[in-house]
Amino acid sequence: MAKSKTPAKRVRQAEQKRLRNKSQKSRLNTAYKKFELSIQSNDAELLNQHFVELTSLIDKGVTKGILHRNTAARKKSAAAKRFNTVMAPVNSTVEE
Repeated sequence: MAKSKTPAKRVRQAEQKRLRNKSQKSRLNTAYKKFELSIQSNDAELLNQHFVELTSLIDKGVTKGILHRNTAARKKSAAAKRFNTVMAPVNSTVEE
């Protein structure tokens, strides 16, 4: 443990930040899993809802410093690509 007050405070703050980051990363991973499950279930409404939630959490992760902005852009792009491939047949049947 630290001998003086300043390093001890840094240790406490680092632990708080680590727990906060862990929580945010866990929420993000859960959102990915929900998105993947909704792709497999072929429910368009649920898929749309989970896609919006996932992109929102990714953006919040960038804001809070949990994800790098390029990593977030890559993950959002990959999710959007999967979303569009799954939704393409649904959208074409609706238009006809």
